[in-house]
Parts: sequence; C-alpha cells; structure tokens
Amino acid sequence: MPETVRDASSAGRFRRFALELYRRPGVADACLALQSRHELDVNVVLFAAFAGVAQRRTLTADNLTQAHRRVDAWHQEVVRPLRAVRQRLKAGPAPAPSEATVLLRRKLARLEIEAEMIELDQLGSLIPETGPQRPAADAAACAAAAIETVVTTRTRAALSDEDREVIEAIAAAAVQKRRSPRACEAPGRTPLVYAKETSSRARLRAGSICRES
Repeated sequence: MPETVRDASSAGRFRRFALELYRRPGVADACLALQSRHELDVNVVLFAAFAGVAQRRTLTADNLTQAHRRVDAWHQEVVRPLRAVRQRLKAGPAPAPSEATVLLRRKLARLEIEAEMIELDQLGSLIPETGPQRPAADAAACAAAAIETVVTTRTRAALSDEDREVIEAIAAAAVQKRRSPRACEAPGRTPLVYAKETSSRARLRAGSICRES
C-alpha cells in the first residue's frame, strides 16, 4: 500500500478513536486534569491512548519528540490563540458579551475545532511509526504505559497517585469497545463546534475536543 494511503487511513482511524474516546464519561476531565498539572497537549494524550489500544504499542521519548515536532508549533500558534480569544470573549472586552460577540465566539469555536482536527490528522499520520513492544497482557496496560510516557517526558516529577488514577481512567475508557487478548505488538508491525445548526451545540460538545469555557 502506498505510504500516503496508509498514513491517511491511520489518521482517519485515529481521529475517530480520539473523538469517541474524548466524549466518554470522565475522559475529558481526566485529560484536562493532566493538561492542567503538566501543561500537556490533550491531543498527544489521545495519540498515546490510540497507540496502546489500537496497536498494543507503547511510546518512546523519540516517538514523542517526533510527535511534538509535528504539531507543537501549530498547537501553540494556531489552536491556543483561537481558544484564548474564544474564552476571552465570554466576559469581555467590551462590547462583549453581546449578541454579536456570542456569534463571533461560535465562529471561533468552529475554527478551533477545525484546527484541532488538522492537529489530530498530523498525529495520526505518525501512527505506523510508533513502537516498541510492551510485555503487557492487555490493551489498557499498553495505553496506560504510553500515556505515562507522555507525562514523564514533560515533567521531572514522579507521577502522583492522582496522575496514575486519571491515566488508568483514560486507558480503561479507551478499551471499552476494543478488548482483545493480544499482547503488545513488536515494533515494525503496521497493524475532536457546531455541526448542523439545529442541535449543533449539543452534538459538538459531545464529540469535540474543544470545550465550552
């Protein structure tokens, strides 16, 4: 299979996985808890969960360096500024909040989601390159180990009990519909606004990584 076709397929699978996982009960709060404590990119946490659950793989520091090189500039210079403006408009500056600025916030929310989808696809295109083998018996252990690597490469502090609790919660949610007895695969095997205007706000919050705050 041509590399571009394989990458596109991996990116699509990862996007669907990330959106489904993020809207499961407790996952958004768990991801945002890690983000708040360790300044993580939630999309990278979801990337790690996918590597563990869908491919029975963990992540190395080199894998994460590659992922951050691919998306950090986009996240810092596009996603976060869009989010910052959207959040600022909730209370000001004048003339916000107003009917006009509420509409503007909705447009910004759509743009923020589009930007995050681009980031997810960039991360998804890296999926075939992740490894290595993890001597674990199930997908939850692989996902938890991969997420732990995301956290420990961003902080020098040891994982707290609270960190481990939220990591395990994300990993457990990720395997709800993907349980399998296979062990982790060895390296080299290729194995998140407003939608339609009628009920857009509900559907968007249910399926997007952008939270209304």
